[in-house]
Amino acid sequence: MRVIPASLHRILDFVTVVGFALAPTLLGLTGPAAMLAYTLAVVHLVLTLMTQFGDAGSRPVPLRIHGMIELVVGLALVAAPFVLGWTGAARTFYLAAGVVILAVWALSDYHSAHSHA
Repeated sequence: MRVIPASLHRILDFVTVVGFALAPTLLGLTGPAAMLAYTLAVVHLVLTLMTQFGDAGSRPVPLRIHGMIELVVGLALVAAPFVLGWTGAARTFYLAAGVVILAVWALSDYHSAHSHA
């Protein structure tokens, strides 16, 4: 059931950027866990700004491709703490971020670029 239209998904993307940017400070992430959060904030911002959300003018990344990238990132974030041996706040944050991104992916309408909230 795809209940999140493109316009709402775009807003959620910006919320995600802020979440990744603030996570190191708010959660005390350091080292590679902090660098990954900052990197993901920048990458997610660039991807969002380059994605064609229907009402966002002409952009080079189709919404369906945006969705595929988010699926891969969500799965990678769920796996990352285990692969990298992270514990504590880093493990909790990346597991939660991955699950939230996957949930939004599952609920978003990536086929209707012109859908509105």
